[in-house]
Amino acid sequence: MNTYQNLKVNIENGICTITINRPDKMNALNRETVQEIGAAVKEANENKSVSSMIITGEGAKAFAAGADIKEFMGLTKEQGMAMAKAGQDVFQSIEDCPKPVIAAVNGFALGGGCELAMACHLRIASENAKFGQPEVNLGLIPGYGGTQRLIRYVGRSKGLELMMTAEMINAHKALELGLVNYVVPQEELHAKCVGILNEIKTKSPFAVGAAIRAANAYDGVSPNPIYGAKGIGFETELAEFGKCFVSEEIKEGISAFLEKRKPNFN
Repeated sequence: MNTYQNLKVNIENGICTITINRPDKMNALNRETVQEIGAAVKEANENKSVSSMIITGEGAKAFAAGADIKEFMGLTKEQGMAMAKAGQDVFQSIEDCPKPVIAAVNGFALGGGCELAMACHLRIASENAKFGQPEVNLGLIPGYGGTQRLIRYVGRSKGLELMMTAEMINAHKALELGLVNYVVPQEELHAKCVGILNEIKTKSPFAVGAAIRAANAYDGVSPNPIYGAKGIGFETELAEFGKCFVSEEIKEGISAFLEKRKPNFN
C-alpha cells in the first residue's frame, strides 16, 4: 500500500482498514485527506487480496468532525463548486465500490464526516457516536452528497429537518431513523465490523457487487401505474440479475445448494 500523510492503512485477513489519522484536528477532512481517502479506496479495490474495507477515525472522540473550515475562507463560487465536486467524486467512488465498505463511526460524524459515513455501504456506530449536518450554521449546505444521501436513509421530511435545524443526533436516534445499522460499545466496534464483513466474505463476490450496483441505482421512483415507467433502479436490477447468470460463481452456488454443502467462492 502507498504511504499517506493523513491516513493509516492496514490489511488483515482480506479486510483493509483505512483510518483517518488527524486526531489533533478531530479527524477533520481537509482537501488532502479527502483525496487520500479516494486514493486508498481505489488502491484497496484494485488489490486482489482485499475483499472489503472499513473506514474509521483515529481515537475515540471522532470519526471525522466535518471539513476543515479554514479552507473555505475566501473561496469564489467556482472554487467552492470545484471543491465540492472533488469531494462528491471521492465519496461516489466509495459508494460505487463493488467491495463492501463499512463506516466504523467512533465519535463525532459531522458535516463532511457524516457525508463520508453515508457514502459507505453500511454504518456501525459506537455508543458515543453523534451525527449531524451543521452546515447551515456556517451559511452553507452539505456539499459532498449529503443532501441526497441523508434523505435516502431517513426520508425527505426528517432529512430536511436535520439539515435545516443542524440538529446533532446520538447513535441510538440514528439507529431509530435508519441512518446506522448497529450500535455497539466502543470496544466492540471494530470486531462488529469484521464479523459482518467475514459473513459477507462467504457469499458470491460477483453477486455482492451486483447488489451494490443495483441498490445504488435506486432513485426513489416507483413503478408508474399509468405509464408503466420503472425508473433506473429497476432497469439496473434487471441487467445485474442477468449478468449473474454468466458468472462462474452461480454454478458453484447452485451446485452447493443442490449438494447440501456450503459454497466455496474463493
